[in-house]
This record gives sequence, structure tokens and C-alpha cells, in this order.
Amino acid sequence: MICFPNAKINLGLNVVSKRPDGYHDIETIFYPIPVRDALEVVASDRTRLAQTGIPVDAPPEKNLVLKALDALRARYEIPPLEIHLLKAIPFGAGLGGGSADAAFMLRLVNDFGGLGLQPDELEAIASTIGADCPFFIRNRPVFATGTGNRFEPVELSLEAYHLCLVKPDVAVSTPEAYSMVTPAAPESSLRTIVRLPVSEWEGRMVNDFERSVFARHPRIGRIKDTLYERGALYAAMSGSGSSVFGLFGEPTHLKEEPLFGDCFVWEGPLA
Repeated sequence: MICFPNAKINLGLNVVSKRPDGYHDIETIFYPIPVRDALEVVASDRTRLAQTGIPVDAPPEKNLVLKALDALRARYEIPPLEIHLLKAIPFGAGLGGGSADAAFMLRLVNDFGGLGLQPDELEAIASTIGADCPFFIRNRPVFATGTGNRFEPVELSLEAYHLCLVKPDVAVSTPEAYSMVTPAAPESSLRTIVRLPVSEWEGRMVNDFERSVFARHPRIGRIKDTLYERGALYAAMSGSGSSVFGLFGEPTHLKEEPLFGDCFVWEGPLA
């Protein structure tokens, strides 16, 4: 049985406050995008993971796919599985690729094993794996609060737009990114801003990480500027970076853009 875990982007992100447990309360808009890995499970005599595609800087036993399987095995009898993961979503990019793989693994094993778990139950298990994981269970646009784990559906479709996603060869540490942000309640909630036309998001919908991350990694900021120069209606960094996306009214052909020469670039419709 095979599935295709997809990435997400943060249309905006506000760091609202620091919690007593050291984590942060945020508000953000998660939106699924058609940049996908491939994940397959087949019955086997022993459990093993084969990973191909983009190399990941972690041993297979640390992969969130196996963590998801272990979370299910703590509750249910799951037979040995051979797992194949083809990575195409860049990691360390603010795209939630690892979280997507874990959530889709929960869904896949639920179907493969006939466990009959409902979305609420899968979300509860996903929340033990990572903050972004529960989003990918229902995989639809949401306004997220808390640590990014409390969801409110958002009536939003970007199917009329084209996405250009650019991920430079730059690593941004999430803890470091948070350490450089001063939490504050936003003047206007993203829940309100997202109701405006996309052409009115610039300057209103913001990502609080951009100021400090762009100062530390100027190239990421230049990528955002270039997307606007090439006609983006809205552009932003996703999460704590380092990927940047632009929403366009027409198809783009930016893979030959000199600044993007050594970057991962994905272009296509959001349909």
C-alpha cells in the first residue's frame, strides 16, 4: 500500500508568547501544497525502513516514520512491515516534511491493518510525535494556535494560484530562530487577514521569524525580494525557514533565475 505525504506552507506566523514550559504559543495558517514524498508499506518477516531520494541527516532509526509506527504498536498489534520512503520534500525547510511522513504513516498503517481509527484518534496519536503532525491527518487549511497543535478550519482555496517554492542550501535552527524573536500579540489576527484577497496580504500577513532570519541569512531575504520582483502577489518564508514561497497569478519559469541556481525550486499550480 502506498501514499504520497505532502508538504505544507505557513501563510503567516505570529509568535504570540513564551510558555512556562519553554515552548511558544503561536498563531499561523497551515496550507497543504502538492510537493510530495512517497511512502509504501508491505508485509514482511521483519520491520525495516529503506530510504531513498533526498539524503536526510539522521539515521533511519531516528526517522519519524518509525516513531509513528512505534506509537501505534504501543496501542495495537502491528505485524512486521517493510517500509519504503522516497524523500522529495526538502528537510530543514519549514515545510513539515518529516511531520507529514509520520502522519501519513499513521493513516497508512491504520488502513493497511484495518485498525478503524477515526481522525480525532489519529490526531491524538500524531500529537505525541510532533507539533505539526496532527495537521496532516485531515490535511486541510487551518488557523493554528497553541504550539501549532490547536486547529480551526479556514475556508480558503488557493487553487487559482501558482506556487513557486525556493529552498536555498541554508540551514536555520528552529530553537535559534525562536531565540531571536520577541513574542508579542499581533495587531490583527491572521484569522482576519486571511479573509482578504491574496493581493492585499503583503504588509499585513507577516512571519515574525523573517526579520531575524533575514538578518542572519541575507540570501533568504533576497529570495523573497526576487519573488516579488518577478510578480508574486504574496511571498513569505515558511515557518522558521529556510524555504520561501511566492503565490502568482500565472505560471512561473524561475528555475533559471541566477539567485536560485543551487536551490531546490518547485513550480506548479496549487490545484
